[in-house]
Amino acid sequence: MKKYLVVIEETSTGYSAYCPDLDGCVSTGATRAEIENNMRDAIEFHLDGLRGEGCTVPEPHSYSVVIEVLA
Repeated sequence: MKKYLVVIEETSTGYSAYCPDLDGCVSTGATRAEIENNMRDAIEFHLDGLRGEGCTVPEPHSYSVVIEVLA
């Protein structure tokens, strides 16, 4: 099992998300729960497609950090 970073952004109509380690792996959703489920499905679909084409599955390498600054 691999763990991929997913960046989720709130939009005017719900949420959008992408996985920095998997080019083109994106999704949208109306709620936080929906976007997380949709991205899980999108990642699995993306990886299945890579395997089906005989491509190497990228290793997760992105990470996140919260930086606090005076605003």
